[in-house]
Order: sequence, then C-alpha cells, then structure tokens
Amino acid sequence: MRLSASCRFVLPLLCLAVLALVLSGCPKPAAPPAPLSSTARPTNTSPSTAAAPTGEPIVIGAIFSVTGPGAPLGEPEKASAQMVEKKVNDAGGINGRPLKLVIEDDATEESKAVLAAKKLIEQDKAVAIIGPTMSGPSLAILDTCNKASIPLVSCAASAKITNPVAERKWVFSTAQTDVLAVQRLLDYLKTKQIKNVAIICDSNAFGQSGAEQLKKQLPTAGIKIADEEKFGTKDTSMTAQLTKIKSAKPDAVICWGTNPGPAVVAKNAKSLGLTMPLIMSHGIANKKFIELAADAAEGVVFPAGKLLVTGELADSDAQKAVLKQYGDDFQAFAQKPGNTFGGHAFDALTLIVEALKGGAKDAAGIRDAIEKTTKYVGIGGTFNFSATDHNGLTKDAFTLVTIKGGKWTMVK
Repeated sequence: MRLSASCRFVLPLLCLAVLALVLSGCPKPAAPPAPLSSTARPTNTSPSTAAAPTGEPIVIGAIFSVTGPGAPLGEPEKASAQMVEKKVNDAGGINGRPLKLVIEDDATEESKAVLAAKKLIEQDKAVAIIGPTMSGPSLAILDTCNKASIPLVSCAASAKITNPVAERKWVFSTAQTDVLAVQRLLDYLKTKQIKNVAIICDSNAFGQSGAEQLKKQLPTAGIKIADEEKFGTKDTSMTAQLTKIKSAKPDAVICWGTNPGPAVVAKNAKSLGLTMPLIMSHGIANKKFIELAADAAEGVVFPAGKLLVTGELADSDAQKAVLKQYGDDFQAFAQKPGNTFGGHAFDALTLIVEALKGGAKDAAGIRDAIEKTTKYVGIGGTFNFSATDHNGLTKDAFTLVTIKGGKWTMVK
C-alpha cells in the first residue's frame, strides 16, 4: 500500500512523539558525584568515568608510624590516606590536576619524623603534610613546619600539638585531644560516684600529656589521685606498678597509653586480681588492644570516637551516615574494618583536598581555608576550626565504649 504525501510527512512526527514519551518515562543517568562538602564525606571507591587528571601533580606529604610501636595506628592511617588519594584521582583530581601523596615512615621515632618532614618540604615540595601518627613525632616536627610555613594536620591526640595556637599558626589536628578525653571521662566518673583513682601512664608524649590532664582535671572535680605510676612504651610487665596501685586501694584505675602497653596493664591487672574498674584512654580504640589483651579486655571502659559503635548510633546522629560510608569504603579498599585512627588521616587529607578544591593556591591558602572550616562532619567528629581553635572538636566527639565478649558496645 502506498502512503499519501501527507501521511509520509505525518508518520515520522508521530514516531518521534511516541519515542519522546517512552524516553521521558525512563530513569535519567545519575548525576556525577558532587565534590566533598563540609557536611558529609562519602568516599565511593568504585571506578569513575571522569577524565584522568593531567598536568603537574599537587604533592601532599604524609608521615605515619608504619613500623615501630605505633604501627597498629599508622598502618590504617596510611591505607586511609591512599584510599582518599585514589578516590580524588579517579574522580578527575583536584581541579583537573592529579593528587600525589608521598608517604614517609617515621618508625615511631621523633628523629626520623623530623628528617621525613624536611625531605617532604625541601625535596618533594609538598604544599602540606598530614601526620605524624603519634604525639611525640608530631611535636618534634612543629618547629620545622612552622618555620617553613607549611600546613601540618596531625593525626595525634596531645593537646600540646595545637596549643598555644598563637605559637602553632600552621598546625592543626584531627584526633580528639586528651583534654576532651578527660572531660568525657569525668562525666563517667561522676555518674559512677568514683572519688578515688590511681593512674598509670605511658612515659611517651601521649601518655604524659594524658597524665598532665588527669592531674589537672581530676582534682577540680573532687576526685583524689591515690597513686601515680608510669611505664615504658616497650615494657613487657607492669606488675610492680600495679602491685603498688593495688595497695593504694583506689575505686578505679585509669591507664593512658597506646598499644601494646595498655594491653600489658590489663593482663597484669587481671593476673594480680585487681577487681576495681579499669578505665583507659582513646589510645586503645582499635582491635589490636582486644587481640593483645584477650579476655583481660573484658569490661574495660574508654572514651572513643563514634566509629567503633556506628551501628548503635541514632539515625539522627550527624556522623552516622559518614561513618558507615567510611567503614564500607575502607573495608572494600583495605579488606579490613574501618579504623578510628585511619579516620584521623582520612579527615586530615580531606580537609586539605577541600581547601584546594575551594580555591587555595598555595600553602598559605590551605592554612587559611582550614582555619575557616566549620560544620565539617568527619570521622573524628563535627569540626569547627577557628583562629583560636586548631582542633575544632568538643567532648561530644567522644562516646564511652566498653568491651563485652571481645566486641565494642556503647556505655549506656
């Protein structure tokens, strides 16, 4: 059958109209992911279709304790930073330029951290540095970074890293500080009506900074320190110190340190028959403590970031979605569960990336942008930096956690 001229003209138009109606009912392609914002930090590690970044790389230095006593913290920090680097470059880089992360291992030694910082600044031309993992190495490189006018975003917890701010213009930190940890513990001690404690702290910078805060804050809350002891980071027995503590008959024992020391304290306390509550610092907030302390970890209470108990958080908690995404992505990237200390490196590098994406052109621009960052919902908490606060957190960044059956659970 032959169509008339008018039909031959109308039919294609009808086909186009039908096709438009069909397509309008189909789902539209997903929009490209938005850049990281100051509220949520999704970290999709799946391959991206964005154009590969080109041009001269933007170099960010990193110093982690990949080996040495701090390795249980430094290893997940390294993996988290590499995860961010991959995500940024898979998504097209920073304003089209590739991000290059240069990682140095300080082996948990202050002298090596100083050498690493100088190398990153002088040879690698890093525009910013994240890390170190531990407080001692972080404190050791403050002068180097300040003199070179290079932003340092530390992953360590001593409040001395960023205070006094007037002397730490170029220094920030993403770990919850010992000042805040002790404040959070005071809430717990008051609730439990504990009036008499003994403290046993690592002799390293983290432990002694914690001891300083305990001795400063406990008496103001009406809590007596019945005995004070210390131990070496590599000590394999704390029986002598704990025997003295047992004789002092405190209502509770507070231990401040990072693994392996606190695990030794827990095991020795159990073997000596100490029955009072054992309270520890946020320095044990990873699985290594449970592995090392075994059944002696049961019942230990400590302040920690919320990542450990993500599943128990209320849906209304601003961090919950961010923590879950980080945990899922870290598992996919590193084949291990998300890690609190890795979260410090994630936040540190993300803050720098955000500063650069926001228009920072150099080290000074990065510093200024971080100092002005507010309402950043990260792994460590919700950060509100300012010219007088280069940590940006409050005690609400902590929740209280206890260990039951080899697992973490929130203290209700």
